[in-house]
Amino acid sequence: MSHSRLLFLTLLCFLKIQAGWAQTPTTISGQFSDITFRDFVRVVEAQSPYYFYYDAQQLDSLRITLRADNQPLREVLGQVFRDTEFTYAVDDQNRVFITKGQAIITRLPGNSSTQEVAVYEPPGQDEQEKLLSSAENKLYDIGPRKIRIAPGNSTVSGYVRNAVTGEPVIGAAVYIETPQVGVTTDALGYYALTIPRGKQRLRVKSVGMRETYRQVMLYSDGKLDIDIIESVTALKEVSVKAGRDVNVAGTQMGQVKLTIATMKQVPTALGETDLLRTVLTLPGIKSVGENSVGLNVRGGSADQNLILLNDATVYNPSHLFGFFSAFNPDILKDVELYKSTIPSRFGGRLSSVLDISTRDGNKKKYVASGGIGLITGRLTLEGPIIKDKTSFLIGGRSTYSNWLLKRLDNASYNQSTASFYDVNAHLSHEINERNSVYATGYQSNDQFRLFGDTLYSYKNQFASLKWKHTFSPKLYSTFSAAYSNYSYALESEQSEINSFDLRFGVAQSSFKAEFSYLLHAKHTLDFGVNSVYYQLSPGSFQPKGPESLIVPDKLEDEQALETAVYIEDRFEVNQRLLITAGLRFSMFNYLGPKTVYTYVPGFPIDKLYALGSEQYAAGKNIKNYGGPEYRLSARYMLRGDLSLKVSYNTLRQYIHLLSNTMVASPTDIWKLSDTYIKPQTGDQLAVGLYRNLRGNQIELSIEGYYKNINNFLDYKGGDSLIMNHRIETAVIATQGKAYGVEILAKKMTGKFNGWVSYTYSRSLLRALDRSSQDAPNDGNYYPSNYDKPHDFTAISNYKFSHRFSVSLNFTYSTGRPYTPPIGKYVIDGAQRIYYASRNQFRIPDYYRVDASMNIEGNHKVRKMAHSSWTLAVYNLLGRRNATSVYFQTQDGMINGYKLSIFGQPIPTITYNFRF
Repeated sequence: MSHSRLLFLTLLCFLKIQAGWAQTPTTISGQFSDITFRDFVRVVEAQSPYYFYYDAQQLDSLRITLRADNQPLREVLGQVFRDTEFTYAVDDQNRVFITKGQAIITRLPGNSSTQEVAVYEPPGQDEQEKLLSSAENKLYDIGPRKIRIAPGNSTVSGYVRNAVTGEPVIGAAVYIETPQVGVTTDALGYYALTIPRGKQRLRVKSVGMRETYRQVMLYSDGKLDIDIIESVTALKEVSVKAGRDVNVAGTQMGQVKLTIATMKQVPTALGETDLLRTVLTLPGIKSVGENSVGLNVRGGSADQNLILLNDATVYNPSHLFGFFSAFNPDILKDVELYKSTIPSRFGGRLSSVLDISTRDGNKKKYVASGGIGLITGRLTLEGPIIKDKTSFLIGGRSTYSNWLLKRLDNASYNQSTASFYDVNAHLSHEINERNSVYATGYQSNDQFRLFGDTLYSYKNQFASLKWKHTFSPKLYSTFSAAYSNYSYALESEQSEINSFDLRFGVAQSSFKAEFSYLLHAKHTLDFGVNSVYYQLSPGSFQPKGPESLIVPDKLEDEQALETAVYIEDRFEVNQRLLITAGLRFSMFNYLGPKTVYTYVPGFPIDKLYALGSEQYAAGKNIKNYGGPEYRLSARYMLRGDLSLKVSYNTLRQYIHLLSNTMVASPTDIWKLSDTYIKPQTGDQLAVGLYRNLRGNQIELSIEGYYKNINNFLDYKGGDSLIMNHRIETAVIATQGKAYGVEILAKKMTGKFNGWVSYTYSRSLLRALDRSSQDAPNDGNYYPSNYDKPHDFTAISNYKFSHRFSVSLNFTYSTGRPYTPPIGKYVIDGAQRIYYASRNQFRIPDYYRVDASMNIEGNHKVRKMAHSSWTLAVYNLLGRRNATSVYFQTQDGMINGYKLSIFGQPIPTITYNFRF
């Protein structure tokens, strides 16, 4: 036999052996007892011709226990991946591909090979995938079918919903690629997209959701609802992937959208995901101290922020003096913060708008979720009332935090008690394709007893009702009504003869009618009207108990009506230039009944110059204010990944928060503009550069701003604000200026993600009447209480695997200003304290490091509950940051003391569950 023939026969035998391997399934034998998947693969590869391809980190938590006796590989793998979200596919070259969520296709369509290919998909997982695939391959007719399609544009509109829960998806991008036209869904998941008629391919992207598309034949205006499913990849690895180009292409400046996934990356103080602490990590947003209840945005005071939850105003967004956010993280869906370009539909505040939306509740099935920590516990229930049409969502939280107070160094806290609870309820109902209604209710209660004596308590109550109506694909409206009530009280029973009950309150009823009209693909018009009726209880001081000698006193209630109309036009001039221009006109009426004191004309508003008073009947108009508010913004694309933006805003605010403390507290006093106290007004100019790198994986931005503020109220030295019948004599109107530069670098994809922010800013005030003897700092500019020139924050998150991740937070800021006593003097035999110029000294700089670890449950899909653990350490280095500096006189000497709230590391552990 020749060498060539021998070689041919040898090769033929080898090919037959290979074919036999491919055609006859190789059996697997072995006893596997609690081994890793990697070890299992090594054993299988050693006794078979198969070779595995998989992501080791995805399968690091999978342990295998089974016995195989000459079983085909597909049967063994079926046992391994039963009740998990993993799939496998085996091709005709004995390669085994392990994937998560969806099996891969191992050969091209039309392959003439009759070789059977093994494919496994987990039970239940493939149902939504198949529905999605069917929807993607179907051609949808929009409008009545016609033989000939007329040239031009038509509008396709509808709702984007989560296919699993039935909830609307907010901020989803709906677009076509040729020509490049797109929109994002609103707070109710609604979109309206005007595109050329004919066959089009709509693409849909959203944070944490799998990208999908719909093929449509567009004949005329019509409706198309789109269901999308969650991404099989971990949310933290793809967070904000869909809308990242908005950083460059969007017209909004100073707008931040937050998701629950983003909030969970920030280590928390007391083991619970906290919206407000996440907001504080962003550039331009600060807080006076760790126990402050407010936010200071771009040099503004805490009362200059409009905080909305489902259209209801929230006057106090925190629990226990700022230790906790007032918002249950389990019910939140979408958070939008505006600090530069404030849309014309919002008004009444100078600095920012924090617009918060809750989830609607699962419309497919009943779900319970919650968490148990060392400080708080929470529980949320949701589900359908009428499947796919009506759903409910109920959530509650409470605290058992007294043990923590005992561990704090400061005696003011470790001898005190604290508690709070909050309850949320939400109802969503789809009447028909054109109408949907939503109802929300909220109630919270806080109590803090200081030294076992003084009891501080405050309550938040609000409710809202919203009706969404679609007139046509191009015109839709939202009508909403809301009621908010915030009340707070101080009670003391230490001494029977001096026991008292001091109460305050602010309530408002509001109505909105908002319309959006799509003129054409590049031109949208928004317009509407809103009205707010205020009712304030400035103070009631009553004796508590029959033995009390306290003289009863009550300030007159206040009431006012604020009304506004607005119109806003968004116009894409060309592919580079996008302009948004808006006009809002607001009116304010201060109403009776009320007693208005009079003073000598031409002299300062002071008790020394009091004349008498005038009485106004109920409903009588006492004082009017009003005027236009301009909103203008523009974006110019310098190139595909770089843009320049500019914005200008003017705003008016008719309600004030009066305080003579350095740190905002729940007992500060709300006051309406009246005959003597004018509305706050302000304007802001901002310019920014925005760039995306690495295919939108990294976002960079730098913004500069300058703000003017008029009629901000500061306190006069030596005057009391509580139970003051002539409050206009205790405050001084100031003008302010704030300016700064904000830098943000953000990476939200990959195993390592996070953001870094730096802000340089100044916030300065001076009296409007600089010649007044009451003008602080001799009428010159002085730093506001919240002036912190340097502020730096770094948030980092590293995902070791799909189960384990760690987060680290570093925060640094300049110490806030304060006014120390520098001497004493005697007048009429009484000793008086002499203070330095207003806010000319600073407490020590602040820095803090926090760390947390998230441990997710196993990968099994079919299990009673999905769970996770969160371990966190707040103030990891145990730095004793000064919250404030105070002074006491002892033995004739004035001594200074530093107050630190969290002076040591605070470890927490929280168990989260969902079933």
